[in-house]
Amino acid sequence: MSSLSVYPVSSPELPNKVLTHFDDIASTLAEQGVRFARWQAATRLQPGASPEDIIGAYQAPIDELMTEQGYINVDVVSQTSDHPQTAELRAGLLKEQSCSEDVVRFFVAGRGLFNLHIGDYVYAVLCEKNDLISIPAGTPHWFDSGEHPHFVAIRLFNQPEGGKTEFTGADIASRFALLED
Repeated sequence: MSSLSVYPVSSPELPNKVLTHFDDIASTLAEQGVRFARWQAATRLQPGASPEDIIGAYQAPIDELMTEQGYINVDVVSQTSDHPQTAELRAGLLKEQSCSEDVVRFFVAGRGLFNLHIGDYVYAVLCEKNDLISIPAGTPHWFDSGEHPHFVAIRLFNQPEGGKTEFTGADIASRFALLED
């Protein structure tokens, strides 16, 4: 189940708000300029579907978002716990960073935890199958795929090569809970 936990930066052990209802999550994030939506596939996808088949199953909402927001590139990324560099990949994403373009992810399968550092709060968004999150460019964030990752996600970009990511150097991510498997 998707969820949103809102933590004061000064209190990473105790959220002041936990939401699990889609409309509540979407409206709370919208107040911060973050889009949270749900998409459904136009066709049934089989396990191991190709990136082309995955994109094709969601072509209508992808096209609509690309037209609306000016995205020009789309791809599919996936990770499972049998990847030889699972620990290294996770460690790199668990550092607070910001991107020069929007961070747009749609979860076709699996789950992941986006933590958004906005002002004096951290918005921990657990995204699962059918969830779309669009984080505005420049928003400090980090991502956790869990110790045993499993996800397939569609990514949309403003630039052909994707945006430039910069680490903030802050250690804030180390003070917040990780995604539990």
